[in-house]
Amino acid sequence: MNKMMIPILFAILTAIFWGCYGPTIGNAQTPRVNGKPLLPPEGWTSFKPYVFIGIAYLVIAIAGGLVMMKVKGDSFSFTGDHFPTMKWGFLAGTLGAFGALCLTTAMMTSRGNALLVMPIVFGGAVSVTALVSVLRLHEATTVSPMLWFGMLLTVVGVVVTAMNTPHGHAAVKKPVEAVASAPADLDPAAIPPSQDS
Repeated sequence: MNKMMIPILFAILTAIFWGCYGPTIGNAQTPRVNGKPLLPPEGWTSFKPYVFIGIAYLVIAIAGGLVMMKVKGDSFSFTGDHFPTMKWGFLAGTLGAFGALCLTTAMMTSRGNALLVMPIVFGGAVSVTALVSVLRLHEATTVSPMLWFGMLLTVVGVVVTAMNTPHGHAAVKKPVEAVASAPADLDPAAIPPSQDS
């Protein structure tokens, strides 16, 4: 396999996982009664599912990280020359956790509207990554005007994608209760037999 295909493959997998993240967390949104959120004690806030997002991060990140460190023959030292791994890893995890908290809150306050939230998240993330690179390398590189054009196209793409993604929920099947809902004066013999019999 071409060496460039490995990071591209994992980037695509990340997009798939994170693309499914929004709709999945939308399933845990606060229930609503007459359009108003049902808050505790009968309902819940956006922080209840966020606790289990954190548990999942904790379990997968720590267990997966330790296993892969062992597989790759890494040391378990995080001091001395290895201290930057702890410092930058913790900062990255903090940013990721705050991002997950903001995304969870966005999904909950938008009634689980992943079609609105997720394009903004991913389109915005691309632009923020580009801006961070510009700030870090501003003295060592020349910024192409096409970067700003690409960021503008990203905004347009987010808007067009959000506006044209199919909306609505799947139709809920209602049970057929012909006999139970029939008027009392209706002759039962006049009701056609069930197709299941």
